[in-house]
Amino acid sequence: MNIVKNKDQNKGFLRRLLNDYKVVISSEDTFEEKASFRMSKISAFLLALAYSAILILFTISVVFFTQLRELVPGYSSSELLNRAIYLTKKTDSLEKQIALNNKFYKSIEDVLSGNTEDLIPRENLSIDSNLVDNGSIDIYPNSEDSILRLYVENQDKFNLTKNELVIENKMFYSPIKGEITQNFNFKENHFAIDIAADVGTPVKAVLEGKIIFSEWSLETGYVMIIDHGENIISVYKHNSKNLKEQNEFVQAGEIIAYSGNQGNLSTGPHLHFELWKNGTPINPEPLLNFN
Repeated sequence: MNIVKNKDQNKGFLRRLLNDYKVVISSEDTFEEKASFRMSKISAFLLALAYSAILILFTISVVFFTQLRELVPGYSSSELLNRAIYLTKKTDSLEKQIALNNKFYKSIEDVLSGNTEDLIPRENLSIDSNLVDNGSIDIYPNSEDSILRLYVENQDKFNLTKNELVIENKMFYSPIKGEITQNFNFKENHFAIDIAADVGTPVKAVLEGKIIFSEWSLETGYVMIIDHGENIISVYKHNSKNLKEQNEFVQAGEIIAYSGNQGNLSTGPHLHFELWKNGTPINPEPLLNFN
């Protein structure tokens, strides 16, 4: 009996789901019928299910295919991604430029220290593909491209009208005051002027810039090299003491060292001062006042 009763109940439940019901939309005030339609319970359920699915799909589409996706945790804005890509490329470019500058500075240091007479022009330097990764910098002087050899062939290149005028608009500070004891002379490989000064006289930076070399050597005592940008470099030798270290920034006229009589090549208390532009030594006397 119970089994038969349960079957009847199930059939009754199914009939109720499949039976059509009339849904009437009427006016609240007059109860006038405005619209009506027939629908079973199962049809209403399926209609609600389809509506929910459409709503969910529409919401997903709006969120993930429009700018609203930026509000979802884990998604970055397109502007941020573009900025990150730009900064990555910019960083890579700066790393290559730094490596190129390091090669150029190393080439100048080799010339100044007497290790070689060949100076590689900046425009002839190249960056190895693995240079930035392993940090190694190899200098291979090429005599065919030597600036110093070209100077011998064309001395007019170093006169005032062609070389010193390119930086004449700079406001130079005199590194030290005193009598010039030896002038600039390329033929004698003296790419500087020597200014007599008592030991301990303050030495000043001629322009603002970054210290790229600050060390002591047996031949020239304490040496300092400053990069002033625009391919301008100044060199100060035979110091008794350096007050600045490598990678420090200095202002024009700031005291960076004390003059001295250091090094085997020194002939007395003085400052050995050099000025370079584009890898070329320049006579600084027309540009500075040492009196």
